[in-house]
Amino acid sequence: MRLTTQTDYALRTLMFLASKEGSQTIDDIASAYGISKNHLMKVAQRLASEGFIISQRGRGGGLTLARDPAEINIGAVVRALEEVSQFVECSPGSTNNCIVTPVCGLSHMLADAVEAFLGHLDQFTLSDAMGKRNRFADIFEVALA
Repeated sequence: MRLTTQTDYALRTLMFLASKEGSQTIDDIASAYGISKNHLMKVAQRLASEGFIISQRGRGGGLTLARDPAEINIGAVVRALEEVSQFVECSPGSTNNCIVTPVCGLSHMLADAVEAFLGHLDQFTLSDAMGKRNRFADIFEVALA
């Protein structure tokens, strides 16, 4: 399983925000990671709509975490950004044109694997992913210098 670029950037954005005090700009986050500002704007919009961050427009605006890092579950972030229920064509609720579906057990195996993957991520918060939070801040300071 591979996470989409959007989910990758979302997790990176959350870690950046968790490592900083106060509101941060898309420009700073994009510069720190060397990623597309335009793509990151879409990611930030999605994170805001899902309630993980607060986005404030205008002068003095920017992005902040909506909750404490210890309250942001990694599994919840991945579920919000990934289409995990449509992992393969024959997943329940999808348009299925596979002729072997009536006799195939693969979709159940894959569904169980995705649930195990997400269940594992459910054990962790953004705070857990940060490890040594001050080390993140140091790395970002060097990247933005």
